Amino acid sequence: MMCVGVPLLVQSVPSWGVALCGPTENSGDQRRVETSLLEQSPRPGDWLLVHVNIAIRAIEALEARQISDALLAVSRAATGDSFEHLLADLIDREPQLPAHLRPAVPAAPDDDQTVLLNEVRDEVPCNE
Repeated sequence: MMCVGVPLLVQSVPSWGVALCGPTENSGDQRRVETSLLEQSPRPGDWLLVHVNIAIRAIEALEARQISDALLAVSRAATGDSFEHLLADLIDREPQLPAHLRPAVPAAPDDDQTVLLNEVRDEVPCNE
C-alpha cells in the first residue's frame, strides 16, 4: 500500500487549525482538514498537500496541478488509457532529485576511481 498526499484548495478557515477544502474533481463535498502542522495558517484560495485529512504543507497552484495530473496519470495507466499528456513536465528531460536530496548523493567516480574500484573488487575473494 502506498500513502499519497493530494492537493486541496482551501475554501474557508472557520477556526485555528482547521480548513474546509474542496470541492475536488473527485468529490463534490468539502473536506475538513487539520492545519496545525503548517508554519502559517492557510487562507481561502491557498493550496495544501493533504494526507488523511492532515495538511502536510502549503503548495503553489502549479505544483497542485502537477500532482493532480500525476495522480490522474497513474489511474489512467492502470486502466490502459492514454496518460502521457498528463506528464508533460516530465517528458523529454532527465529525472532530477529534489534540491534537499542533492547534497546527500555522492559524486559519480571519475575514470581513475572506477579502475581502482574494479581492481579492489577483483582482489576481494567471494564466499560461495
